[in-house]
Amino acid sequence: MIAIKDLSFGFPQKDLFEKVSFTIEDGQHLAFIGASGNGKTTLVEMIMDLEKYMYDGKIDIDSNCRIGHVSQFYKKLSSNNQTVFEFLCEPFHKLQSEIDVLCRQMETAEDFEPILEKYQVALDAFDAIGGHDYETDIVKKLNLAQLGNHKDLNILQVSGGEFKIIQVIKEMVLNPHLLIMDEPDVFLDFENLNALKDLINAHKGMLLVITHNRYLLNHCFNKIIHLENMQIQEFEGRFIEYKFALLQNKIEQQELSIADDAEIARNEALIGKLRTIATYNTEASRGKALKARVKVQERLEARRIKAPFVAIKQPNVKFLTDLQDPEATILSVTNLNIRFEDELIKNATFEIKAGEKVALIGANGTGKTTLFREIRKNISENISIADDVRISYLSQLQGESLDENLTVIESFYEVDMNTSEEIRTHLRQYGFGEDVLKQKISALSGGEKNLIQIALIAAQNGNLLLLDEPTSHLDTYAQMALEKAIESFNGSILMISHDYYTIANCMDHVLIIENQTVKKMSIRKFRKMIYENHFTHTYLELEQKKKALETKVEEALSESDFMSAKSWAEELEAVITQMIS
Repeated sequence: MIAIKDLSFGFPQKDLFEKVSFTIEDGQHLAFIGASGNGKTTLVEMIMDLEKYMYDGKIDIDSNCRIGHVSQFYKKLSSNNQTVFEFLCEPFHKLQSEIDVLCRQMETAEDFEPILEKYQVALDAFDAIGGHDYETDIVKKLNLAQLGNHKDLNILQVSGGEFKIIQVIKEMVLNPHLLIMDEPDVFLDFENLNALKDLINAHKGMLLVITHNRYLLNHCFNKIIHLENMQIQEFEGRFIEYKFALLQNKIEQQELSIADDAEIARNEALIGKLRTIATYNTEASRGKALKARVKVQERLEARRIKAPFVAIKQPNVKFLTDLQDPEATILSVTNLNIRFEDELIKNATFEIKAGEKVALIGANGTGKTTLFREIRKNISENISIADDVRISYLSQLQGESLDENLTVIESFYEVDMNTSEEIRTHLRQYGFGEDVLKQKISALSGGEKNLIQIALIAAQNGNLLLLDEPTSHLDTYAQMALEKAIESFNGSILMISHDYYTIANCMDHVLIIENQTVKKMSIRKFRKMIYENHFTHTYLELEQKKKALETKVEEALSESDFMSAKSWAEELEAVITQMIS
């Protein structure tokens, strides 16, 4: 077991945790959730390296505990002659070589006791990571991830998403006591996301996974750790039930808190009256009555139930532009060929009308981002963009759109805003307070950087938005806010996404890249495709309804409207019952 007890930590500009406590026990698969920038990655860094930060409280981890880690940021290899199988075997081969060298040394050494000790340590390490059966384990996990046919493929030939799954497998086969994964789902296509889900569910050890992915949250994990307002909510059970339990608890807590406040206010008024009487009546009994009532007040304050944190940290995202003629074609692509080392797309032909919202989907490595860049450059004779089109672009490579050496507020100086106060007002709608505005972009979390890109796009008033994985790194509330902005936008959108929910709920149709060809697909056919492969019928509609009802409960709570909160909660419970039945 790993235990975190009364942990408090913060940076000079921001406090992150205040006396947080939770445990990770053998066999548990934990989802670690919370708003972007709240400190989730910092907390896992503290678990992995106890000496990295100065903090109050305790992190109890056995000194022999082996911790694996999959970072949210990865760099695909640029030069490597290994096959996928050899790449996964590398840690085992390294230990085997060390054991072989020690064996040869013992054969000739006069004093072999020190070498024998090293040999035993190496043998124990090899045994601890499952070294006697590692090849079988690697093959099993490759097959589970639908990558069995990649076993003898050069590691450089796999797509970026496949390489990320291979990284997960490499950490899993080393048999760590605790495996920490920080947003391992980012940029994964549908098939690789399913592979990640299957790997998580089949893993026998402890898992701590930071994720905002609704598909993983609903289909994996048996414990939820929620970092909110510097506090931890710990929940034994599935995510699909967690939010409802949390909201029910908040309704009860807030009712009790308000009742306590009312009782304390009544007692305070009585104390005031007794003080007034005591000023002109000096009888001892009057003084005793006052003291007794003050002690009652102290007891009430001591047992007072703290009002739960009910603020909704949902950014106010709005994309604004002028209405356009719905019959006008704003983007036309005709017989476009895309190459990046190899040919990716042949004879791509499609068009987008004014006001249309189109998702571009396809497996990792099929050329979606490269196609976006061609459209943005607009130098090909095969691409035609209407004269009055203003393109705004969100990149999945955040450093491509953001200068990380600038502060948050400096990154908006080029936007058409008149004053710094106007910039501040705009950024407050996205949850960025004064403590963040003077920070460098490089210091922000992945989710915060994506929100900055979204805020920049909103300030540019473009009428064609090219959004490359816009929901990546965003917390659940920010994803919902983005979906609302997309739905209400008057302009046109071409969006690369692997987020089932956003595509199914916001897009007019889909362009799918298969076999180097771009094909148009209706949303109805898209829904049918993902239902067949990933969901039961009506699941996406129920998930969307669930999120809307959760928001209504929280809005009612923020206004202390318990009757409405309870009514919405009853509807929410019925929807959840449908989803898990």
